[in-house]
Amino acid sequence: QIDYTGTEPSSPCNKCLNVSWDSTPPCTCTINFTLEHSFESNVFMYYGLSNFYQNHRRYVKSRDDSQLNGDNSSLLNPSKECEPYRTNEDKPIAPCGAIANSMFNDTLELYRIDNDTRTPITLIKKGIAWWTDKNVKFRNPTGDGNNLTALFQGTTKPVNWPKPVYMLDSEPDNNGFINEDFIVWMRTAALPTFRKLYRLIERKNSFQPTLQAGKYSLDIAYNYPVHSFDGRKRMILSTISWMGGKNPFLGIAYITVGSICFFLGVVLLFIHHKYGNRNTSADIPN
Repeated sequence: QIDYTGTEPSSPCNKCLNVSWDSTPPCTCTINFTLEHSFESNVFMYYGLSNFYQNHRRYVKSRDDSQLNGDNSSLLNPSKECEPYRTNEDKPIAPCGAIANSMFNDTLELYRIDNDTRTPITLIKKGIAWWTDKNVKFRNPTGDGNNLTALFQGTTKPVNWPKPVYMLDSEPDNNGFINEDFIVWMRTAALPTFRKLYRLIERKNSFQPTLQAGKYSLDIAYNYPVHSFDGRKRMILSTISWMGGKNPFLGIAYITVGSICFFLGVVLLFIHHKYGNRNTSADIPN
């Protein structure tokens, strides 16, 4: 995990701490780090946020699923659940709501450093969203032609976005409402500290590890402000083994619940042995 919030004065990202949503040009910083061990299998690159309550009731409801599913009438007349991010300057917002308006928009790039030479690591941006989200729940509006600019005509971008939804990507199958970064963000987290899949790093061949042990650098286009609510940002690299991926929360939860069940079992067993043989007859002795 690499924390790049920048609250420490010595951090390279400290200069970006008070960045705003619409900073032009974006603040950039670079953090160097070392991998002590090689990553042999495919690598998953996440971004993590702390003290960000995506589970707030009003926040979770602030979306229009019909609009996100490509319904043309909802595109121009979003649900009232999206207030106060339903319209802007008398135009409907697409996508509307607080979830979309707060979409994570930092850009992360990874480089390997070898003899002072920086080699970029290929980051794959497709395949990070759930298949059902990409192909069922999220659809672009329909109409004549495939020109998203025309299909989204009459709408405006969310307040905090630097560009409209039809400019999220240059590739048509990853643009608009079916942009995978957008889809991943729209699946809200249950806890205030969470991580979301950002990119994939695929293993090129079976003879070399995906990421060799050594020096790396992380280039960050710092756009997402978290300092105002005492939040933190981090980049996480993770891989999987034959047992799956590392998830400490599940292990802690299983051990905690198991320990409680064992303790209650011992207590109930004690109660049963101590009081279970009492005379339950209703007969009154002479």
